[in-house]
Amino acid sequence: MAYASRFLSRSKQQLQGSLGVLQQHNAIPVRAFAKEAAPPSFKGDEMLKGVFTEIKNKFQAAVDILRKEKITLAPEDPAAVKQYANVMKTIRQKADMFSESQRIKYDIENETKEIPDARAYLLKLKDIRTRRGLTDELGAEAMMFEALEKVEKDIKKPLLRSDKKGMDLLVAEFEKGNKKLGIRKEDLPKYEENMELSIAKAQLDELKSDALEAMESQKKKEEFKDEEMPDVKSLDIRNFI
Repeated sequence: MAYASRFLSRSKQQLQGSLGVLQQHNAIPVRAFAKEAAPPSFKGDEMLKGVFTEIKNKFQAAVDILRKEKITLAPEDPAAVKQYANVMKTIRQKADMFSESQRIKYDIENETKEIPDARAYLLKLKDIRTRRGLTDELGAEAMMFEALEKVEKDIKKPLLRSDKKGMDLLVAEFEKGNKKLGIRKEDLPKYEENMELSIAKAQLDELKSDALEAMESQKKKEEFKDEEMPDVKSLDIRNFI
């Protein structure tokens, strides 16, 4: 216990690294960590002040929640993962931030709006999926490309998104493929929840790794050599804040 107490009091740098993980995964806006900004030298000072005030308030809301909620660094424990996911969800709601699925939807809408043809559209979806680190375990992506190949073969030309009749054919093929894969529209909320849990588990993995690395670093110091390292699950992140 003595080691744990001293570790918590001496690991502010590691805490900043761990909170950095939360920044990278959109739990807390990165800009919110700036304690002060350079005074603006152009008109619109009040607008900028409003923006920074909003960011500060969102960050404070996130910190207030993290001070109250217990996070257990146990990515192997489904209950701990679910608790962490719920805490992050509460933070997003209080700070008015996107969930991962909402961010993906936003990316799709913004990055595909100028794409004229269906093939380029599907390739962009693949790019977004890869970029966000999502896996296609069901094989839905391959199914969509197969459906597009079939439709383009039938219409004997590349499919444009403005081609309503052709797009209706493609959607019909998608629905056939979804049925074969067992994908139902009413199950989408469940898929979204599972995705959020997967992301939460990955974040907990990274936080746990950071904590273990910090403890190993402290253990190498002369003053800690004779002390036993605590179980990482016993650490309480609320003591860092």
